This record gives sequence, C-alpha cells and structure tokens, in this order.
Amino acid sequence: MDEATLSAEDTIELAEVFQGLASPTRLRVLLRLRRSPCSVNVLADELETGQATLSNHLRVLRHARLVAGEREGRSVTYRLFDGHVTAFLDQALQHLGHTEVDETEDAHEPGVDADT
Repeated sequence: MDEATLSAEDTIELAEVFQGLASPTRLRVLLRLRRSPCSVNVLADELETGQATLSNHLRVLRHARLVAGEREGRSVTYRLFDGHVTAFLDQALQHLGHTEVDETEDAHEPGVDADT
C-alpha cells in the first residue's frame, strides 16, 4: 500500500494511528508494553498515572489498534497489538537517536548547503 492507492478510509485510519501516538503518556504506555505485557494496575503504578486517566489513554490506543487487552479474571493485561507496533517503535527510537546526532553535527536542513 502506498499513498497513491490509499483510500479516504485508510487515510482516516492512519490519522487515528498517529493520533494514538500524539501523547507523551500514550508513548510511555507503548514503550512500557514494548518490554512486556502487563496489567492496568502495573501500568498505572509504573507510569505514576491515575487509573481513570490511563483507561482513557488505553481506549485511544485500542481504537488505533496499537494495543490489545486480554481479560484475566478481574484484571486486564495489555500488550502491543502486534509485531508491527514493536517495529514502528524501534524505528521511531532509532530515528530519534539519529536526529539527535544530526542536530549536533549539522544544524542546517537536509539537502541545503550551509555555505550558500
């Protein structure tokens, strides 16, 4: 699938994925789940976030198909939706590392000669 064949519906779904990533708290949830699945209680404790707030963030992440929850008795254990989410997070972290290096080495925009 590429942008030339992306339907309006697919574009909306893609925007929802990026909306799911548009919160520092939701990114922290995803990065925590990247290590291993865990319960809402563990997530709330580790991220120092209230359960009501966390539940709202998890709802957005579920809707964007970034996480999945599995009920175990009275508890729900969350995990990343699939390997694509893990790969996407890995790429984002790698990109962040490269951009930090690039900013210190060369402050001008890509493809722009600083001498002109």
